[in-house]
Amino acid sequence: MSITQQHLLDAYRARSLGEPAPPAPGTHDRQVVREWRDQRRFRVVLAGRPVRHRLRDALGRWQRRPT
Repeated sequence: MSITQQHLLDAYRARSLGEPAPPAPGTHDRQVVREWRDQRRFRVVLAGRPVRHRLRDALGRWQRRPT
């Protein structure tokens, strides 16, 4: 069963029971990733290590690379 089929089944059950429909798959993905990143950075700061911006640093190195 795909995630879409499961969502449709859950929505049908909720409607037949008079409950609110569940959120669509992927609705809160950005918020979850943002909270995970913030929590990870917070743990790094508590451990006394510098916060690194790995993606930003890698892109900066790639842009400064001699052609």
